[in-house]
Amino acid sequence: MNVMVGERLSIITAKAQTTRHRIHGIVNAPEYQVVFSDTPGILDPAYKLQESMLRSARQALTDADVILYMTEPGEDTNNEGYFIKRLKKSTVPVIVVINKIDLTNQADLEKLVAGWNALLPGAEILPLSALKHFNVEPLFKRILELIPESPPYFSKDMLTNKSERFLAGEIIREKILLGYRQEIPYSVEVEIESFKEDPRMIRIRSLIYVEKESQKGILIGQQGAALKNIGREARLEMEKFFRKKIFLELFVKVQKDWRNKDTSLKKFGYR
Repeated sequence: MNVMVGERLSIITAKAQTTRHRIHGIVNAPEYQVVFSDTPGILDPAYKLQESMLRSARQALTDADVILYMTEPGEDTNNEGYFIKRLKKSTVPVIVVINKIDLTNQADLEKLVAGWNALLPGAEILPLSALKHFNVEPLFKRILELIPESPPYFSKDMLTNKSERFLAGEIIREKILLGYRQEIPYSVEVEIESFKEDPRMIRIRSLIYVEKESQKGILIGQQGAALKNIGREARLEMEKFFRKKIFLELFVKVQKDWRNKDTSLKKFGYR
């Protein structure tokens, strides 16, 4: 979606569960508007947070005009039975997009394509590499051929349905996902407490929630060094995205077991 929209709207890491919210990316041209809906990945939920993420992915199947089912070489699909069954019964076109083909060879790719053809005989199969921009344009052209004509749903100057506050929080969370191991990235939630913009600068105050005191110590690091590094990397990324100077403050708070509490999940925008 980021490649086709032309902006990094969804954060990207190699870790599972990177995407938590459904995010719309909007491509506008004089003759069309295409709305992409990037959903959380499919997983076997262990927390109420993950149950919410799975509901978001399932909801996307009910209102799409075209379904792009993203997979990649070596990906485990054992938890995806519900979705495979839904795709077999889908009344809208389905395209299985095999991403990251730059990481495999021709023989293995042919086996993978044959496997998906057998699993979803009614779907189109398109291998591509988003990183290398290989086959991205043919995919976009095919989407334009398949989507039905209708009036624009969003304003023609919009890139996404998410606010700047949300996107700032996602950039911070991405840097945490990239910078920490084990349970830290998955126990973290980011809240933008204030977002104040003037002609020269955006001033952002953010709260980072963890579930345990021990996680707070790891996140902050010795003499605050780890948190300062996250703040610096997030600030630089925000300055590229917003094209403006950023003043960023980060604070860490403990909110025990927030991933399993309905009140906390509602506060953080999960349903």
